[in-house]
Amino acid sequence: MDEANAARADEKCSAATGASTLEATMPDDLLTIGELANRTGVATSALRYWEQLGLLRPPVRVSGQRRYPPSAAGQVGAILLMRDAGFTLRDLKALLNPSPPPGDGRQEILRRKLTELDERIAQAQAARNAVAHGLSCPHEDILDCPHFTAGVAARLAGASLEEAHQH
Repeated sequence: MDEANAARADEKCSAATGASTLEATMPDDLLTIGELANRTGVATSALRYWEQLGLLRPPVRVSGQRRYPPSAAGQVGAILLMRDAGFTLRDLKALLNPSPPPGDGRQEILRRKLTELDERIAQAQAARNAVAHGLSCPHEDILDCPHFTAGVAARLAGASLEEAHQH
């Protein structure tokens, strides 16, 4: 039997058993929510939540079960990557919207995140410098180190870690 006849036979069988046309024509590569969760390492509850928030495109339903295209794994990957970069779920919704309204503020969200990351990097660098100083400090007791005590005094006076470590 050739492929065309096999497909017609499958459709007739589906119709005879009461299966919907949607089920009979669904591609075999669609993923259940469990399969998507396994591929991405994300809990099914998180996938449902992201779907509810509009971060993940709603899947088709087959016999009441969610069925995702393989491309949904890429969507989940994008959500994970951006979440790891520190974006909030609200930010993600705006950034991942496939058809954003004019003036959606994507650039502002990205600028704000970049500024936040620059501040965190500066703070982490100052902390690293302070720890490196502690390793190289010749004083047995860190409280005997004039550089450290000057930093403590500056911090108590309201200076940030970055400013205090400059003293």
